[in-house]
Amino acid sequence: MNYVILGASAAGINAIKILRDLDEKSNITLISKDKHIYSRCMLHHVISEHRTLESLNFVEDNFDEKYNINWKKSCTVNDIDVENKEVVILETGEKMKYDKLLIATGASSAMPPIKNLREAKFVYGLRNIEDAYQIKEKAKNCKKVAILGAGLVGIDALVGLLEYNKNLDIYVIYREPFILNRQLDEYSASVYENKFKNLGVNFYKGASVKEICMGNDKKISGVILEDETYIECDMAIVATGVMPNADFINKEFIKYDRGIIIDDNCNTSAKDIFAAGDVVGKNAIWPLAVKQGTVAAYNMMGKEKEIDDSFVYRNTMNFLGIPTVSVGIVDMVDEDCIVRIRKDATGYKKFIIKDNTIQGAIVQGDISYIGHLTYLIKNSVEIPELEKRIFDIGYSDFFCVKENGEFCYNI
Repeated sequence: MNYVILGASAAGINAIKILRDLDEKSNITLISKDKHIYSRCMLHHVISEHRTLESLNFVEDNFDEKYNINWKKSCTVNDIDVENKEVVILETGEKMKYDKLLIATGASSAMPPIKNLREAKFVYGLRNIEDAYQIKEKAKNCKKVAILGAGLVGIDALVGLLEYNKNLDIYVIYREPFILNRQLDEYSASVYENKFKNLGVNFYKGASVKEICMGNDKKISGVILEDETYIECDMAIVATGVMPNADFINKEFIKYDRGIIIDDNCNTSAKDIFAAGDVVGKNAIWPLAVKQGTVAAYNMMGKEKEIDDSFVYRNTMNFLGIPTVSVGIVDMVDEDCIVRIRKDATGYKKFIIKDNTIQGAIVQGDISYIGHLTYLIKNSVEIPELEKRIFDIGYSDFFCVKENGEFCYNI
């Protein structure tokens, strides 16, 4: 049996581990544009010099030897021949036969249609290790930086730059009413925003860039906003979203809609071809990519397994020493929801409640009991008189003793 995996990040790597665990003898080929395995979630730590490429590696140094895989590094696939069951490597023209294929090629930074954005020099995304190296190198002698977008990637980039070069003037430009709007609410976001402002960061909320300004040498010199505001800068970081790396697929055979379409077994519409991770265009978070890669591997082996847990809305962050976790839905979903908020010395807590179940929560500051909250939200556990008890629920509420004296977690 020949298994071919495209992509060396969370989904692809975890699929390989499962495949080899279930099948010691079959051939496994990994094809990736990367020649290293690393966590993309932590690239900002490379900018700040808190981590190196080696410390971002989430597998053993001899991963390919331990799992007995044929790893074709620095290679990309530019065609899948569905009928003959082979992939074509762009750099060499080599054709690789497969019996089962997993597409886990991830995503790239989306470049919005802004004038001169693609032509200007010193404009970067933050998706690959090369991006982090280029940003860090430019930041050595940079004076002013514009960050387009204020989601997790944009704020990661902001933190990395602040820790690397404290003399930078940084401008964060975003369409939304507050930063991290998909993960937080206005208040919890403002806690971070105010701390950043105290460090000299400039925020342009509800704004968008109309044009990148550049000289004859094509080096970026500034950005112009839709309201004609001009912001001088000599580097820009684009953090406005991602696009699945799926240009090489034939959409006549592999259905696509803002990502490769998969079923609960991670099957695509093409026989013996599976997909997992950011390339499927779902919520781009690490746990979901791992889960999809695992499920895909089992089904590639003919062992049916489904993604039986669609709960993926959990975000953890710790910017400027302020830990925050958001779980589930953090805004009102309908008029039947009840919102309960508490601000005290321990931080900020917000709960969305409906029918005696917790629909979502934001906890900022003391996050020590977020584990059981995640379970309650994920499984829609009904709790009597929840509205009255919401700020007092703890692990002890769910411990009980069996008749034989054994303690158990009763939920």
